[in-house]
Amino acid sequence: MSVSAPLWRPGDPVWIKGCDVAWLYDNAPVIGGYAAAHAWYSLVPLVVGVVFSVPVGWLVSRAAHGRGMVLAIVGALYAIPSLPLLMVLPSILGTRILDPINLEVALGMYAVALMVQYCVDAFDSVDSTVLQSADAMGFGGFRRFWDVELPQAAPVILAGMRVVSVSTISLITVGSLIGVESLGMLFVEGYQRSFPFEILVGIVGTMGIAAAFDAALVVIGGMLMPWNRAVGHGIGERGRR
Repeated sequence: MSVSAPLWRPGDPVWIKGCDVAWLYDNAPVIGGYAAAHAWYSLVPLVVGVVFSVPVGWLVSRAAHGRGMVLAIVGALYAIPSLPLLMVLPSILGTRILDPINLEVALGMYAVALMVQYCVDAFDSVDSTVLQSADAMGFGGFRRFWDVELPQAAPVILAGMRVVSVSTISLITVGSLIGVESLGMLFVEGYQRSFPFEILVGIVGTMGIAAAFDAALVVIGGMLMPWNRAVGHGIGERGRR
């Protein structure tokens, strides 16, 4: 997939209203396709990161030993440079260099590495007296996790998800350097064609997807955690008094 030749030429003013509008109109389907792919590639690692990180974070927070080692390992994973990782993964996974699965695996690793640390902090933040009360009421391990610990830790986990979503959406643009189609393709093609407006469209589009994901997470968090919204509202009311 390739965006049609730019209407802007080196030496022309960057903001030529008619040309910019015409270029956007001509290439809207392609840009929309890039944006849809970008959003999809962002969603999968975020879901994978949460599904894996919540149980791992819960176990690490309860572990008496090995906590520091686990956090050091996930910290090291997040420090791996993304472009070299994308070049190495095909030989490990047996995939083609242009296969999007390489990008998804790399972003999933980064999401898990970042989310595990947030989840550990989230479960550590649960008040010990609440846990003692749950134990006194006869809550078993899973019931205490599901009914007590997870709801208490959820606001911090949600904050971590918002950070991971922005990080993931940004990192996806790196995949364009190995041919994975996303809004990052506008950066590559705009640079190759000396067409700054195309690069700007890619930047704005990426920021728009990040804002949409963040807003969606806030709305979903409010629906799943009404008690957190009620507490925040109560604090605000006391503040105004």
